[in-house]
Amino acid sequence: MHWRELLAVATVALQVTFIVRALLRRHRQPASRVAWVAIIAALPLLGTLAYILLGEANLGSRRVARIRDAMRLLPVPGKRSEALVDAETTFSVPPRLAPLFRVGQSASGYPPVGNNTAVLMETSDLAIQTMAADMDQATDHVHVSFYIWLADNNGLKIVEALKRAARRGVTCRVMADDLGSRRLIHSPHWRDMKEAGVQVVRSLPLGNIFLRPLRGRMDMRNHRKIVVIDNVVTYTGSQNCADPAFRVKAKYAPWVDLMVRFKGPVVLQNQHLFATDWMAHTDEDLSPLLEKAVVPTGPGFVAQVIGSSAALRYGAMPETFVSLMNAAAHELTITTPYYVPDEPIQFALTSAARRGVRTILTVPRRNDSWIVAGASRSYYRGLLEAGVRIFEYPHGLLHTKALTVDGGMTLVGSANLDRRSFDLNFENNILLADRDFAETVCARQRSYIDASIEITLDEVIAWPRHRVLLNNTLAMIGPVL
Repeated sequence: MHWRELLAVATVALQVTFIVRALLRRHRQPASRVAWVAIIAALPLLGTLAYILLGEANLGSRRVARIRDAMRLLPVPGKRSEALVDAETTFSVPPRLAPLFRVGQSASGYPPVGNNTAVLMETSDLAIQTMAADMDQATDHVHVSFYIWLADNNGLKIVEALKRAARRGVTCRVMADDLGSRRLIHSPHWRDMKEAGVQVVRSLPLGNIFLRPLRGRMDMRNHRKIVVIDNVVTYTGSQNCADPAFRVKAKYAPWVDLMVRFKGPVVLQNQHLFATDWMAHTDEDLSPLLEKAVVPTGPGFVAQVIGSSAALRYGAMPETFVSLMNAAAHELTITTPYYVPDEPIQFALTSAARRGVRTILTVPRRNDSWIVAGASRSYYRGLLEAGVRIFEYPHGLLHTKALTVDGGMTLVGSANLDRRSFDLNFENNILLADRDFAETVCARQRSYIDASIEITLDEVIAWPRHRVLLNNTLAMIGPVL
């Protein structure tokens, strides 16, 4: 057989092998299977290479095992059993909203807990100042995890606060995503923290870029934003450790974020989530830190941490979003920088509007990803026809990730309404039931809406065909990426 014929046979065999692999892969939606089969069939070598690099949500079996072992072995303070907690009978949460905590508990095992308080930070700069001030008051430990950490004004404020804490004997543990925070990790400031006594870890290290596909997908990232201090205070939200000017993507600035300072038992759940990441990357056992923790008591609202990743239950984040949308009876307000939904999310939003719920979606007018921007707009017509109101925020990149339901339930954190947050990223959110705090978040969401441009159905219908074609083509990439 001629070498050309041998090459053709080998190419076809390779195509068939990876097409079968794509069809057999668990936790994959039919649209994703179809997309990958089409790509591999149409582009024999490039399609196969793309599948090897991007086709499977694979963290590597060793890391997955370490994360699951940590989740199982680390004690969750205040957790009495594996049974799902009935928030209606235990905490008097309204019957329409109480089951949402069961969905959240099923995601990562954290039950709803009472006696929590929260303060919504007024600005991103104030959030960093308050974090640094809390670190300066720390007496035992400071834990920090960020996806993006820049060596700018705000980023260095946290670096210096950690160095001060470590030098006075406080145990400081720092995790920064190896891709998102690469500029800081490869700067002298990372070395300076180590020399000051801060324990630093590169989360999901990239390693050799050519060998990386053998150990898991390179773009599966730790997108979490977690700060925990002395088991007493935690921060959760959309904000990375950087200035709003976000100089690595300055033309989209300012980044408009939402960050919340929590106290109460929910702090210990964030601590547990941080500890699972830490133990997945190091040999240090943080069980004693959680075993000695005292569960706070006192007045406050019900809340729970919802952590998600490819190492835990598949579909946890989209199921949470869909459940919240389906629970809305009067008002559903969503703020997200990236809207690339799967079908259940799109249907949950449109069905909310069709049953009379005042449904509002606010996104940035200029997105830092033109692919995401185009894909997002491909869904506009369906949303608008159902009665969803869409607003585009023009004054910077609206990076806030927040969802409020009926003025009583709030979800804040790191997860976007896109497939990357659903299937690839490590995310952390906090779900809570409190009318006063929900109104505070709603007021922030209204400030975005008031400053935004409303998109109308007539406007979308009038879009030229080439724009619709581009948007719909980009949306087809969603199931692949």
